[in-house]
Amino acid sequence: MTETAKQADIQEVIADLEKVVAEKPDNVMARHHLGLVYRRVGRSDDAVQQLEKAIELDNQSMESMINLGAIYFERGEYDRALDLNQRALKISPKMAEAHVNIGLIQQHRGEVVQSIESYTKATQLDAKLITAWLNLASAYTAIEEDGKAVEAARQAITLEPDSPMAHNNLAVALYFSGEYASAQHHLERASELGYSVDPRFVDALRAKTAVGE
Repeated sequence: MTETAKQADIQEVIADLEKVVAEKPDNVMARHHLGLVYRRVGRSDDAVQQLEKAIELDNQSMESMINLGAIYFERGEYDRALDLNQRALKISPKMAEAHVNIGLIQQHRGEVVQSIESYTKATQLDAKLITAWLNLASAYTAIEEDGKAVEAARQAITLEPDSPMAHNNLAVALYFSGEYASAQHHLERASELGYSVDPRFVDALRAKTAVGE
């Protein structure tokens, strides 16, 4: 399917959902899905409006809270994003995704130790949630817990062997652990899988591997 055809399909979906919302303003799911599609096409303000209305109509709409929180996170409105994820957790304390989102907010605020607690909680609730392991590896690297960062990144690769970010995160963790050859292998794999690797890291790793030759 061409990109033009895809765009046409999306616009048709939007038109259909807008019609449903216009005819049935209290249709929570229609507003939720319309908000998601608006977000996908870059209509952030419209997405916020629809998701907020979905939550207003149904204060148990956890998915709307999570998705609205993601938009606020992207905008740097961390307090709003945090509030929405905490509200979702009150409804469903075992929602691993919400713990990951809270960890991301904490990490962006420099609260790395707290973020590790949130990511760890997420892995306990859902050991197959790769985003929890990826972010856990990043957070451990930030506080120089390199062995734990390696372990978390390896777990992510176990879950998704072709995850470019997992290979990049493992390469970083291995670099700081002094395992330069292994780091080089995983960095190359990340690049092969389409990850935009940091050229400064490439140069730093190349320098280390050259010394070992």
